[in-house]
Amino acid sequence: MALHSLPKILYCSNGGVPKPRSLFATTDGILLVDFLGLPSKPKRARRRIGLSSYKGFRGFSVDKTVSSIKAVVDVEHVNSSTSGESHSYDDVQQQVVKLEDIIAERGACGVGFIANLDNKESHQIIKDALMALGCMEHRGACGADNDSGDGAGIMSKIPWELFDNWAIEQGLAPFDKLHTGVGMVFLPTDSILMEEAKKVIVNTFTQEGLEVIGWRSVPINASIVGHYAKETLPNIQQIFVRIAEEENVDDIERELYICRKLIERASRSESWGNDLYFCSLSNQTIVYKGMLRSEVLGMFYNDLQSELYKSPFAIYHRRYSTNTNPRWPLAQPMRFLGHNGEINTIQGNLNWMQSRESSLKSLVWRGRESEIRPYGNPKASDSANLDSAAELLIRSGRSPEEALMILVPEAYKNHPTLMIKYPEVADFYDYYKGQMEAWDGPALLLFSDGKTVGACLDRNGLRPARYWRTIDNVVYVASEVGVLPMDESKITMKGRLGPGMMISVNLPSGQVFENTEVKKRVALSNPYGKWVKDNLRPIKSENFLSSAVLDNETILRRQQAFGYSSEDVQMVIETMASQGKEPTFCMGDDIPLAVLSRKPHMLYDYFKQRFAQVTNPAIDPLREGLVMSLEVNLGKRGNILEVGPENASQVILSNPVLNERELETLLDDPLLKPQVLPIFFDIRKGVEGSLRKALQRLCESADEAVRNGSQLLVLSDRSDELEPTRPAIPILLAVGAVHQHLIQNGLRMTASIVADTAQCFSTHQFACLIGFGASAVCPYLALETCRQWRLSNKTVNLMRNGKMPTVTIEQAQKNFCKAVKTGLLKILSKMGISLLSSYCGAQIFEIYGLGMDVVDIAFCGSVSSIGGLTLDELARETLSFWVKAFSQDTAKRLENFGFIQFRPGGEYHGNNPEMSKMLHKAVREKSETAYAMYQQHLANRPVNVLRDLLEFKSDRSPIPLGKVESAASIVQRFCTGGMSLGAISRETHEAIAIAMNRLGGKSNSGEGGEDPIRWRPLTDVVDGYSPTLPHLKGLQNGDTATSAIKQVASGRFGVTPTFLVNADQLEIKIAQGAKPGEGGQLPGKKVSAYIARLRNSKPGVPLISPPPHHDIYSIEDLAQLIFDLHQVNPKAKVSVKLVAEAGIGTVASGVAKGNADIIQISGHDGGTGASPVSSIKHAGGPWELGLTEAHQALIKNGLRERVILRVDGGFKSGIDVLMASAMGADEYGFGSVAMIATGCIMARICHTNNCPVGVASQREELRARFPGVPGDLVNFFFNVAEEVRGLMAQLGYEKLDDVIGRTDLLRPKDISLMKTQHLDLGYILSSVGLPKLKSTAIRNKETHINGPVLDDKLLLDPEIADAIENEKVVNKTIQIYNVDRAVCGRIAGVVAKKYGDTGFAGQLNITFSGSAGQSFACFLTPGMNIRLVGEANDYVGKGMAGGELVVTPVESTGFCPEDATIVGNTCLYGATGGQIFVRGKAGERFAVRNSLAQAVVEGTGDHCCEYMTGGCVVVLGKVGRNVAAGMTGGLAYILDEDDTLLPKVNKEIVKIQRVTAPVGQMQLKNLIEAHIEKTGSSKGAAILKEWDRYLPLFWQLVPPSEEDTPEASAVSEQKSTGQVTLQSA
Repeated sequence: MALHSLPKILYCSNGGVPKPRSLFATTDGILLVDFLGLPSKPKRARRRIGLSSYKGFRGFSVDKTVSSIKAVVDVEHVNSSTSGESHSYDDVQQQVVKLEDIIAERGACGVGFIANLDNKESHQIIKDALMALGCMEHRGACGADNDSGDGAGIMSKIPWELFDNWAIEQGLAPFDKLHTGVGMVFLPTDSILMEEAKKVIVNTFTQEGLEVIGWRSVPINASIVGHYAKETLPNIQQIFVRIAEEENVDDIERELYICRKLIERASRSESWGNDLYFCSLSNQTIVYKGMLRSEVLGMFYNDLQSELYKSPFAIYHRRYSTNTNPRWPLAQPMRFLGHNGEINTIQGNLNWMQSRESSLKSLVWRGRESEIRPYGNPKASDSANLDSAAELLIRSGRSPEEALMILVPEAYKNHPTLMIKYPEVADFYDYYKGQMEAWDGPALLLFSDGKTVGACLDRNGLRPARYWRTIDNVVYVASEVGVLPMDESKITMKGRLGPGMMISVNLPSGQVFENTEVKKRVALSNPYGKWVKDNLRPIKSENFLSSAVLDNETILRRQQAFGYSSEDVQMVIETMASQGKEPTFCMGDDIPLAVLSRKPHMLYDYFKQRFAQVTNPAIDPLREGLVMSLEVNLGKRGNILEVGPENASQVILSNPVLNERELETLLDDPLLKPQVLPIFFDIRKGVEGSLRKALQRLCESADEAVRNGSQLLVLSDRSDELEPTRPAIPILLAVGAVHQHLIQNGLRMTASIVADTAQCFSTHQFACLIGFGASAVCPYLALETCRQWRLSNKTVNLMRNGKMPTVTIEQAQKNFCKAVKTGLLKILSKMGISLLSSYCGAQIFEIYGLGMDVVDIAFCGSVSSIGGLTLDELARETLSFWVKAFSQDTAKRLENFGFIQFRPGGEYHGNNPEMSKMLHKAVREKSETAYAMYQQHLANRPVNVLRDLLEFKSDRSPIPLGKVESAASIVQRFCTGGMSLGAISRETHEAIAIAMNRLGGKSNSGEGGEDPIRWRPLTDVVDGYSPTLPHLKGLQNGDTATSAIKQVASGRFGVTPTFLVNADQLEIKIAQGAKPGEGGQLPGKKVSAYIARLRNSKPGVPLISPPPHHDIYSIEDLAQLIFDLHQVNPKAKVSVKLVAEAGIGTVASGVAKGNADIIQISGHDGGTGASPVSSIKHAGGPWELGLTEAHQALIKNGLRERVILRVDGGFKSGIDVLMASAMGADEYGFGSVAMIATGCIMARICHTNNCPVGVASQREELRARFPGVPGDLVNFFFNVAEEVRGLMAQLGYEKLDDVIGRTDLLRPKDISLMKTQHLDLGYILSSVGLPKLKSTAIRNKETHINGPVLDDKLLLDPEIADAIENEKVVNKTIQIYNVDRAVCGRIAGVVAKKYGDTGFAGQLNITFSGSAGQSFACFLTPGMNIRLVGEANDYVGKGMAGGELVVTPVESTGFCPEDATIVGNTCLYGATGGQIFVRGKAGERFAVRNSLAQAVVEGTGDHCCEYMTGGCVVVLGKVGRNVAAGMTGGLAYILDEDDTLLPKVNKEIVKIQRVTAPVGQMQLKNLIEAHIEKTGSSKGAAILKEWDRYLPLFWQLVPPSEEDTPEASAVSEQKSTGQVTLQSA
């Protein structure tokens, strides 16, 4: 339910789909749009009656342990004012939005609409909408009672016939349709409170001059509502009012809108205020919705079954709320929108909407603007807030289409079609860009105001949207095909919406407008181009300074005063200046949080970046940067309700990084009237209170400057001479304070903030400043540092001797700025945000270690769950840097604090050389005293992590050790981290796996597959050596080197059917502790021939995993991937790996509802083989908080018994294990420490491939030095388990089960921190009760199942069973429906388990007819020949390893197959073999990460062949943008008949050439011939018929690794012996 941009379906020149003239050629008929977005768990994949012979199962065995905890309705009113108080909005004091309110509400969904183009009303439309809703049940979720849905609803035209009939029964006159409004109202159930609420409603209408005609109790069937939903079931009534005054529909709707706003305001202060909600109040539309499953909506509301309920259109919606207690009012559709997705920028959007309140004026409101505030509500969902923003624009006179173009603009920059053909549309977006920040995130939106019905897709197109039209002029638009039974021969056209596209239907005129028509019409309504040209002032980029401004000593003093360390200058700034990119480092962040540290930290270090996981996707800045932009507008934002040239009067910057000359240009701009505000505080009268006073003065002067007409405030810490008693306010604090002050005083819209600062040099620091309100930053001291570095003798000599690439002084600064810009894109993309303008002021951070007085003054609304420094304490920390610049014995060089690299005397690192020496001694000597010394070392360390502030207390007396659970039992709860083979050496990886298998614990394969030789127990060991694994020592017979947990990550490297079926557990990696929200990378020099073989890639070519994005970009899709994995290996438990951040409880609830068996919570301190320094240091939170939140949220939602909770991050000892268990964890993961135990010495050079002990290197000579044996790790884990036993004996507990979740056994330690005494660990120590089952019972539960699936039916077929058992040939035909998901996956698993990926000699020839559900034909193995006659949804052929897949439409279609979209998005994802032939088009991201499969398709959407590493793709038609991004292997052949391909190709890696090599021509022709034979393609036949005319129209896309293959190079053809191969892998 959140927001994204619009699909591109309808751009012809944009590839994808030809202009669907035929689609909308007539003015009659019906348009049905059904946009779905979410596969949830397959709870009741009940067949629709009559569709199949095996209907009516209740799939899904879930324990009926319904939680006793009620779904508590949020105590504050859904429409409460943002502060929760009732005050009139006439005073402009405003409160900022709280992140806590926002993260409690997340969701995603399935949606659709139907509309009759003749505007004819019928009951059939309602029936069809309800049926389609039922076929989307898997896109919603159910509560712990498995019966309360998260929400379903339907919006239609008001059914006057039904209501007239009721009126006559009541003795009333029939309604005057033009002047009557109908309200659908949720009222309190208590009869006294209900009467009070009704009184307020009636009084408001009466005061407004409306006549209340009557109330109608809506007839319902409450018996079918789930247990939780029933507890919050409101009293549902309809109110009819007459508006006599107005004649115009818009005025009538506006009057009803004002009435509703006044009623909301009047009820806010009442005790029943949060029980009153208007689903709709309109003269046009009505909404029936509730906390129901989609299949019972029609049975719950009797009206929906009445033949008198008629409407020309219907919008329907099924909700999957990740948060726990869905509420009746949050079901959808809302009053105007049905929304599937997630708005990532919601906090910023709400803050900006609030800032606008004082400036919004429009004549249509006749001076009543103050009565309709507020316009947003942080307690409601993101969808509800988007709905109210859209509603405001529409009621103020904008068309629905225009409102959505303003709120959800498409990615129009650099768009090949738009810029050339429709420049006026780009002008429209340019005009609004500086006035309304985009509501950014993945979204499919359906909208209607009763006259217009439409749909649009976000700029990334991350929600599927398909449409088709029938011969009787019915058009369907859907996120899944197959939601209604269809006669295929009557379909005249099929297509899909692409990114950023819109479609709209005008009901009164019956016209349908496709994308460009809608947008042109809106864009031409005003001369936007002229306004932009005359008023928008671009700042051109100025040259950098070419000499140093300050002398070296002055620079040093400034650096000291502002807190720079030598690491900051040498590792960060100089790397950026010399290489133009952020420095890479490895291992995790093992230093204390800034608040726990004894060293002074900059204020930025108290902030951690938030990142997307599960509820919304991270995006890919590397390969999909075309949807992103760093542009910023400066200056006053006008009144968005009025349109005019003055609103465009702003300055535009191409990015937020300013150099000194660009800042000068801004300061000279006469229209901005810039005001420079110095930011220093005076400590002559003492530190106490000085910072607060200075901030108050700064805010007052900002206030005054803005009221005097300044549109640009420059906050500056520049001064000619630093003064010891006037330290600078930390720039982040100053920016935050001014930003918050201006919001609260209603002035924020009139001015922009720019930071001119010495204290900003890293990407994280830029992101913090922008996120808390700065529009641009001039990092003057960082630029000066770049110049000083370039001019230094050392640098000059290095460049002269060729030790370093030569860069000029300007180039060095340019490189620095380039690195900052790239880093900013990456930080935005982690949260799934595309535009810097939406990130600005969005506060996408969490705070660890600042107290509420600091937060309230500058970072209001951000989460700071452990409290921390006061303003005075912060002032002291700032001062500790400042004084260094003035002491007499000032060092001649910067201090090295040791924050990044360990050094003696520097910051404490958890993984330090002393610790690793002690650990090596303990495990190698197997000595208890040595382990005791290691324990002592840990006990004496400085406070390093939050749990160091806690200790155990007990309510029992100690017991003898002999009574405590055995070590052998405890070690079974231990796991090792997901370290990939490639990041670490084969020796380390196998030694760890063998050790864990000996213990009965679990090791993790990490990303990158596994050598099948490791799956068999060793039987050939002599003296500790085995010829099977000759590189290892210390082996025993019976050892196995298999990893019990096999990881499925976004790169899908090494994920084959056999890999999956040989797992005990399958882990979906959503995020990694060291770099959450980002993909991974394996440097090319680590990709040896062995690694390349396991990963199906090319040796020496770097491997990049995309961010978690392609098939897990929402909770529905994650639920689908969980379903796929349960399908292929029903015995393996599926785990989902998350990283701690605020809001993880919401995410964990969604994952549990999605049918995961295990949830793993990683802390921010996890390790990594290679990652940017800023990611290691500044993203993710401590696991103590993440685990606590997840455990408690799951208990509150009655879901805790369904999942095992596993935690990891910096575990080193038994005390860590026991603390984690008291906080609720069942299992415990050890990463870095397990590597240390096997020999790692923490050299911290993993990313260089030069590990001195061969732990993290692929170089043979270094791997030979690997010192570890499995026994060392076994010893370590037994030592840890014995330590746990000792602690339990002291506490008086026999079983770990009895300690798990017992936070009452913990208490704060009496310990004094250097920086503050104000930390509050109350959150970690709180408790919401214990799970109903003991931990062991939860761990021993059966794996969750998918319920009855089509594959089971096929496997029970004796012929198929016989063919698999005895490798025979079998032919079968069967019907398929969209609720049949991941079909063939389970059969493939059975075959792979028995025969491996290539060993099956039989043939399973199975033909399906119908509309296949998601993930059709996933994980196919050789010997499976699957044919689908019909169409399919997303993820066709996911992970296929062999066999053949043919998708073709039915024989007699009314449409042209090559113009039709027949399969969905992300097909062939991670395929490792086989062939696929598709007669028709595919959606976005076709063949992403394909590594060996061959495909022929007749057209694709955007991002075709993304990340491909092998195989061959032939496209006989148009493609979308960004083809071959990140394609490092394989070949693509694309037919380009109208010469539009070249601008759509991402030219970063591939070379584009005509098909000249004879072997290549042969390969292409053979594949097309096969395609015609399998599918009967008329397009293919036409090409072969005129082969000589078509061949020159094909382009061949060739990555460097394929340049010398015979297919790609005519030269190598002569060398080869002329043999022709079909496969170039």
